[in-house]
Amino acid sequence: MFSQESKNMFSKNQKCIALISVHGDPSAEIGKEEAGGQNVYVRQVGEALSRQGWQVDMFTRQADSNQPTIVQHNDRCRTIRITAGPQKFIPRDELFEYLPAFVQGFLKFQRHSGTQYRVVHTNYWLSSWVGMQLKKALSVSQVHTYHSLGAVKYQAISTVPMIASTRLDVEKTLLETAERVVATSPQEKEHMRSLVSTKGNIDIIPCGTDIRHFGSMSKAEARQALGIASDEKVVLYVGRFDPRKGIETLVRAIGRSQALGNEKLRLIIGGGSRPGQSDGIERERIEGIVAELGLAGITEFPGRLSPTVLPTYFGAADVCVVPSHYEPFGLVAIEAMACRTPVIASDVGGLQFTVRSEETGLLVPARDDAAFAEAIDRILSNPAWQQQLGLAARKHVEEKFSWDGVASQLGQLYLQLMQESSQAEITPVSA
Repeated sequence: MFSQESKNMFSKNQKCIALISVHGDPSAEIGKEEAGGQNVYVRQVGEALSRQGWQVDMFTRQADSNQPTIVQHNDRCRTIRITAGPQKFIPRDELFEYLPAFVQGFLKFQRHSGTQYRVVHTNYWLSSWVGMQLKKALSVSQVHTYHSLGAVKYQAISTVPMIASTRLDVEKTLLETAERVVATSPQEKEHMRSLVSTKGNIDIIPCGTDIRHFGSMSKAEARQALGIASDEKVVLYVGRFDPRKGIETLVRAIGRSQALGNEKLRLIIGGGSRPGQSDGIERERIEGIVAELGLAGITEFPGRLSPTVLPTYFGAADVCVVPSHYEPFGLVAIEAMACRTPVIASDVGGLQFTVRSEETGLLVPARDDAAFAEAIDRILSNPAWQQQLGLAARKHVEEKFSWDGVASQLGQLYLQLMQESSQAEITPVSA
């Protein structure tokens, strides 16, 4: 904590923070390709910080010439889109060559606006490279959130992209040189230490959720809004169409579920897709498996779920399944739990931190459709336990994962780094 005198060192103009998210546009519609947990994190952190007196500029790449350059979220928080490469969607693994242009765009914006940032908070490895270049040109401290680690990701996929070695080098350099790295769970911190580097400063500050937005309606109200009968058994998935998200595991688990034979079972797979793009291709593959298993009659693909309607889907579900091969945190899990919906998740990464097995849901081995089927049946067959899990889940989120609490912790970290850099500037060098 800081004394009032220390806090007074920072005028209103000095409490400026730049959040950098090159490929994850904070203003993007969640569920579109490349729009997931990272976008939510940056947007919600930015808006929460602005409520706490910070001036927040969130920088991202312009991916569409029809998009406005600046989106004003409130009087203290805005998204600023930088032109870097073609103004069209580019997969993240193909963005590295455009990062120097992004750096120049950022510096140009800062010169023209007259805004001085003392701290840049970068998100994902692409943004970390941008932050490291900005440190060479500006007197700024760098805070970084990985969102995913290449060293973990590349263990889980069969085809490693050409950019992999570059990413691994950047992630290692970042950990060893950034003023602070934010891990969103103890498990992510352990992975950083064991797989990336033993050097560097790491704090644990979790992701959050809007506990006023999620959990605002009862299950009966949510089901009425979606036209779902009270006696149906609803299993929900929300997220991108990406092989690493494990949707196939869920579908095959439903194919093995005992609930198929004697219950009104409904599987809802929510998320966006673009025909011909990687997520559209994955959706087509999943639809093929659904048809192969004879599940088309009970499976729905509602497409992108807007932030407005998302709490309704979570609230209507009996259980939300997060079958990812790996998640550094797992934002969907806490959004579902905030809506009093138990979560069945892979026993990996940050999901081990967010989901308390047997208390707020169940953790099962990743890619094990038999284990997921058993877990789904356990919860669906015991409505009283399901309700108990849901109430405990809501309490867990209220206590640990509100966005305002996350932003408060980050704000204290930014102030600490500002104070340290100010002291370094006035400390005389010994002769």
